[in-house]
Amino acid sequence: MPCMDHERRTRIDIVFEKVIDHVDAEIKRCPACDATVKGVFPPDLHGPLQYGNGLKAFVINLLTGQFVALNRVQKLVKSMIGVVIAEASLLKFVLRLHQALENWERQATEKLLNMPAINVDETSFRVDMKNHWIHVYSSADITLKFLHRNRGKAAIEAINIIPRYGGVIIHDCWSSYLSYHDCNHGLCGSHLLRELTFIVDAHGYVWARNIKRLLQETYKEVSCGTEKRLSDKALTNLQKRYRSILTRAEKELPVIPPKPSGKRGKLAKSDAHNLWERLKTHEAAVLLFAKDPYVAFTNNRAERDLRMAKVKQKVSGCFRASDYAQAYCRISSYLQSMANRGYNPLIAIQIALARDAHKVWGE
Repeated sequence: MPCMDHERRTRIDIVFEKVIDHVDAEIKRCPACDATVKGVFPPDLHGPLQYGNGLKAFVINLLTGQFVALNRVQKLVKSMIGVVIAEASLLKFVLRLHQALENWERQATEKLLNMPAINVDETSFRVDMKNHWIHVYSSADITLKFLHRNRGKAAIEAINIIPRYGGVIIHDCWSSYLSYHDCNHGLCGSHLLRELTFIVDAHGYVWARNIKRLLQETYKEVSCGTEKRLSDKALTNLQKRYRSILTRAEKELPVIPPKPSGKRGKLAKSDAHNLWERLKTHEAAVLLFAKDPYVAFTNNRAERDLRMAKVKQKVSGCFRASDYAQAYCRISSYLQSMANRGYNPLIAIQIALARDAHKVWGE
């Protein structure tokens, strides 16, 4: 009787199985000289007992990717393989991957320097109960994070990416970034829109509402266009409207009183006046997203790349030693970059432990 149709039902399961491989080396005695000769072990078997890259990848992913506490990882591994692995050994897995990724990080940095635009940002991070900073540099499928004790120019110089870069850096108008003139600058539109919203709600200034509407309309037009940029004529019209609004804003803002004679320091200004000065001074950086198709309107990419570091600090607390904090930055950079390429984190870690990360990335 012929089949009319068929119905399929599927079961997906995980089989927890401990795999043990034994390698025996023969030991023989030479009948001529009575010397003892032993066979050669594979290069990845350095001692009597070794843990495989699959187990190491599982542990590293729990510690650096899932933010599971070290003691809980130890108990989980014991429940799976029946062996207690010392916490020091688990941490050595992390440091070993950190060392294996050194060439990858150097290679990714060189690729990043050739990108037309990169997103940059920084966030605080606790290490040994002291405040440190994670600096992120992102573009395309590359994410790089670096830990430094400082936030400002000293850290930027030590990381040495922006001083060598000649493209566009997209940021939140931090003065340390603006001090570099060999690269172009694009300001984050999301930050500006939030500030403009506050000015409108707090003071009701018409100029702030008009600038906010202008930026939103321009972003929509650029994002919906095929070239992801405005034409020369449209860009000229945008600049005229932008400058016209800021010119009228000068009349709407209250007059700043002259600085009293003999008084030191800067004269205090309102948030609205500071924002107006910033928009006026950095007009090219504010509107660069409408001119350059490689420049994003926001700096959300860098902020998303830093978000998991804050989750790590909230879930697992701070690191006790800077070595492990440095390792976390490099490993999480690698995992995020590989995830952007569609790689499973467990597979990505095993590739790196086998010293093959450069082959995936391409030299």
